[in-house]
Amino acid sequence: QVQLVESGGGLVQAGGSLRLSCAASGSIFRINTMGWYRQAPGKQRELVATITSGGTTNYADSMKGRFTISRDNAKNMVYLQMNDLKPEDTAVYYCNADAQPTPGTRWYSYWGQGTQVTLSS
Repeated sequence: QVQLVESGGGLVQAGGSLRLSCAASGSIFRINTMGWYRQAPGKQRELVATITSGGTTNYADSMKGRFTISRDNAKNMVYLQMNDLKPEDTAVYYCNADAQPTPGTRWYSYWGQGTQVTLSS
């Protein structure tokens, strides 16, 4: 099994910044794409950004230019730098990883438990 643990959420004023971290641990043979998703109250979970093991990134349009995703493959970590935060960025942010636990097994999509980001106006 692969465990994902997010950290770095909190309360921040509009216009401020936060950096989220996600650590993957457990039985990990390979990790391909890692990413961040978010879910605001009463809304569906949505894509924030993803990054492949080779460093190719993809962002939701509303996050481009404000958020930056990065990863450290050696540490099985993924980060999300969030700048110029807005009240509509308030949500629970979830880490996701597509991982192969052991050689020869199928790939699974794993989720963390989420970290709350709250914007104050």
